[in-house]
Amino acid sequence: MKHLGFASIPAVQQYLQYAQSKQIDTHQVILDSGIDPNVLASANGRIIGTQFQSLIKHLIERANDPLLGLHTSQFVQPGSYSVLGYITMSCATIGEAMDKIQPYERLVGDMGTTSFKDLGNSILQCWHCIYDDPIVRPHMIDNVLASWTNFARWLANQNASAEKILIGRPAPSAKLQEEYTRFFNAPVEFEAQHNGIVLNKDLLSISLRQPDNLLLKTLESHASEQMTHLSLASENFADKVKALIRHQLNLGSARKELIANELNMTERTLQRKLVAEDSSYQTLLNEVRLDLATELLKSSEIGIQDIAYNLGFSDGRSFHRSFKSWTGMTPGQYRTESSQLKSL
Repeated sequence: MKHLGFASIPAVQQYLQYAQSKQIDTHQVILDSGIDPNVLASANGRIIGTQFQSLIKHLIERANDPLLGLHTSQFVQPGSYSVLGYITMSCATIGEAMDKIQPYERLVGDMGTTSFKDLGNSILQCWHCIYDDPIVRPHMIDNVLASWTNFARWLANQNASAEKILIGRPAPSAKLQEEYTRFFNAPVEFEAQHNGIVLNKDLLSISLRQPDNLLLKTLESHASEQMTHLSLASENFADKVKALIRHQLNLGSARKELIANELNMTERTLQRKLVAEDSSYQTLLNEVRLDLATELLKSSEIGIQDIAYNLGFSDGRSFHRSFKSWTGMTPGQYRTESSQLKSL
C-alpha cells in the first residue's frame, strides 16, 4: 500500500464538523477508519494518511453528497491549517500569505503539495494531491481549492474571485457544474491540465484584516521548529539529515562530521545511508542552502554577503555562483523579482 504520510488533527476536524452538521455518527466513522478517538483530542496530534483517506471515504458513503468537497470547505478556519493558518493571518497582503504556503504546508499534512506558475498578468496556484483512492481524491481536491478560496476571502474581508478554477477530472452534470460556478463565482474548467486556481496578480496586493509583523516572525520561528521535528520523525533518513543541516547552519556551521556526531555514526556510515536513498550529503546541503537563501532573500533585508556567510560559504562570489547555478539568476536578481511580485 502506498504510504500517504500523515494528517494533522485540525485538518481532520474540518471534515468531522461537516459530518456533525449532516448528523452523521462521527464516533462510528472514527472507529471504522481505525482511528483512536483519544488522538483527536489534541490539536497537535496527527493520524496516518491512510486513516484520513479512509475517514473521508466513510463520510462520502454516508453523506451521499456529490459536492462534499465544496461543502466541507465551509468549515475552514485559521486553525484548520495549524500554525500556517495563523502565519497567513499575520501577513500584510494576499501575496505575502501565499509565499508562506510552501515552506510550512507539511504542518497541515502530507495530503499534497502546492506550486506556483507565473502566467504573466496572472499566477497559477496548483495543488498536487497524493491520495490515490478514486472516490476520495476528487472530493479532497475540491476541498482544498474551495478552502483556499473561502479562507482567502475571510483574510481579505472581501468576496474577491479568481479568474478561473482548474479541475483535472471530467466534468460532472450540467447542474453540478452550475453549482461549482456559483460557489467559486468564477469560470470552472474541467479536464484541465492542473488542479488549481488562476489569480490576477492585482489580487496579490489586497491588504489582509490584521497584519502583525512581530507576531509573524514569532509564528514562523515556531513553525520552523515544528518542521524540524517533523523531519526528524520522518522514516526518510535524508529528511532527518536535512533537518539537522538546517539546525546546524542556524548555529553557524553544518560540517558533515557534526551531522554524523548528532546521529551517533561515522561520516562514512552517514554517506553510505544517504547513497542507499539515492542522495548525498552535498546534495542535501545544497538543497537546505537554497531553501534558506530564498527565504532570506524574500523575507529579510539581510545583505547578500551576510547571507552567504550564514549559509557557510567562504565568500560572496561562491554563493553568487552556486545560487545562479541552482536558480538561473543571481541572488540580487532573485531578491528584486520577489520584491516586485510582492508589490503587485
